[in-house]
Formats: sequence, C-alpha cells, structure tokens
Amino acid sequence: MSKSSAGTGREQVSKEMGQQQAAALCLSVLAALGRPGNFFRISAVQLWEDHFRVNVQTGADAASVRVAHSFFVAADERGKVLASNPPITRLY
Repeated sequence: MSKSSAGTGREQVSKEMGQQQAAALCLSVLAALGRPGNFFRISAVQLWEDHFRVNVQTGADAASVRVAHSFFVAADERGKVLASNPPITRLY
C-alpha cells in the first residue's frame, strides 16, 4: 500500500469520526435547548479539533428558513458540550 492511499484511509476514518461527533453534538445541543417550533434542521460544522459552529434553523419550509440560534461549541469526542458561547439555556 502506498503512503498516499494509507493517508487517505486515515483521513476518511477521521472524517467519519468527526461526522459522528457532530451528529452527537447536535443531539446534545437540542437536548439542552429544547426543540423550537417550526424546527427545520440543526447542523454542526467542525472548525478545528473539538470546536464547532452549531446552527439551529427554523422555518415552515425551505424558503422561510432562518438561523434561530447559533453557538460556538467545544465538545468532547462523544459530542458532549464542554463549553458554549453564548451559553445554551433551555428555551423550549
């Protein structure tokens, strides 16, 4: 196996682990925040290592979606919120 294909395999595993961490983080944020009315979707984008931008979007349909909440979050490898700016408080 060449170095380039071995590196690609490690990168793929790392990417999949990051996606699993982001999915778990989304569930953690919704558990802490509650589910807003007209919930459309939540997404977590990994910025670096254990830091993410989490956006909670609401809207009746795709044409009316808006970002209702946005958090800069540090999370552990399981997606547990370690810190958040602004703090996540139960609103729903």
